Amino acid sequence: MQRRSTIAFLMTLPLIVLILVLVAYPAGYAVYLAMLDRGMTKFVGLGNFEFLLGRTTFWMVVYQSCLFTFSAVFFKVVIGFAVAHFVHNIPTKGQRKWRGMLLVPWVIPPAMSTLAWRWLFDPSYSAFNWILENLGLDRIYWLGETGWARFSVIMVSVWFGAPFFMIMYLASLKSVPEQLYEAASIDGATWWQRTRYITLPMMRNIIAITVLSSVIGTFASFNIVAVLTHGGPLGTTQVFATYAFGVGILGGNLPLGASVSLFMVPILAVAAIFVLRGVMKRGSEV
Repeated sequence: MQRRSTIAFLMTLPLIVLILVLVAYPAGYAVYLAMLDRGMTKFVGLGNFEFLLGRTTFWMVVYQSCLFTFSAVFFKVVIGFAVAHFVHNIPTKGQRKWRGMLLVPWVIPPAMSTLAWRWLFDPSYSAFNWILENLGLDRIYWLGETGWARFSVIMVSVWFGAPFFMIMYLASLKSVPEQLYEAASIDGATWWQRTRYITLPMMRNIIAITVLSSVIGTFASFNIVAVLTHGGPLGTTQVFATYAFGVGILGGNLPLGASVSLFMVPILAVAAIFVLRGVMKRGSEV
């Protein structure tokens, strides 16, 4: 057993080293960088963090990042679950075609698909505004008004991320024994009762893991906001990633940009602990 453990460790050692090089070192360097002044010549401790906490712009970024993340993830869960049920109930021959078509938004590179959405939202040549005008309605400045800009960013994120939820939930649905549904139908259970007492309990761990993965990815998302709105109008769609890029790279203040990015860590850690704790608790019950 000891020899097997040693062999297993040696086989995983290259991966461990790779993780340390690609993850641990950049993370440690970011912490070190966040404690320097703008010129990176003087140690200021938590000065950059104190500076950010005293700025209204930073708190607006926190609010917008949370709004963007939780709104987008909620709709991804609902739409992904509904579409997975739709595909699951299609005859097996037709499922392949539908899976392929519905996965297209997730497969296309985010920057490319977001650029296409930006053209759709264009105030002069927008396809959406053309439809509204033909219906006798007024044009909408999708990316020029705060409310519509936030709505547009969330909608594109949902369009891009919902297929991931769909394919994960579809795989989970395939693993639910049909005998459970048959027994419930014989007992007179309705569709909602079968979903509530059979489908959701059997899928809850997959739902939790996909939600956690999406929360982390959406919270740290950069492409959608950067390509679609550039953080505008007037910074009202700015999120952590774009704000850190603007402050650190465009503004030439790398320590402050590193401090902004590090603020994501405790928020995501709380979300991860909350979700994983629920998964482990349910696992121990089983």
